[in-house]
Amino acid sequence: MRYPAEVTAARHGRILQEASRLFRERGLNGVSVPEIMKAAKLTHGPFYNHFASREALVTEVIDRVMGNLADQISSARNSKAARRQFLDAYLSAEHRDNPGDGCAIAALASDVARNPTAKVPFTRRLKHVLAAVSTKFSSDGKDDSRAEAIRLVAQIVGALILARAVDDSELSEEILEQTRAAL
Repeated sequence: MRYPAEVTAARHGRILQEASRLFRERGLNGVSVPEIMKAAKLTHGPFYNHFASREALVTEVIDRVMGNLADQISSARNSKAARRQFLDAYLSAEHRDNPGDGCAIAALASDVARNPTAKVPFTRRLKHVLAAVSTKFSSDGKDDSRAEAIRLVAQIVGALILARAVDDSELSEEILEQTRAAL
């Protein structure tokens, strides 16, 4: 039985949404296709009606979530206040404690490093994120906004990864606070 295009598109979107959340929570290899389909409230069978392979799903998820991050940054006001607001939200306990809803770069970079197929959309979208950060959040008077964007993204992503990795809540908070203060 064929479903209307709207139903198929809605199901496809649910699969992407749940896969995105689960991949960010558990890693690219930490969740199975049946788990993703169950989370999307669908049976496992129709997965291949939506995606040619699991790798195709991974590629589309990375493209979507990192594209959303680049769009979010691009739509921000170009001001010091907007930069501060972004940094405060990014380097927050709420973001640290909710990887499923958080930054795909911090959640997936180590998995992507071991997945040649995932590197393609990750690299392309990281370039978009860096361009958006360079345009919106570069400091006044800086000659090389791209270099500044690379440093900023590396610092905040690294801080978030470290804050999530430690088992000492005070140290975790200190990592976030010190990085916010430095930036």
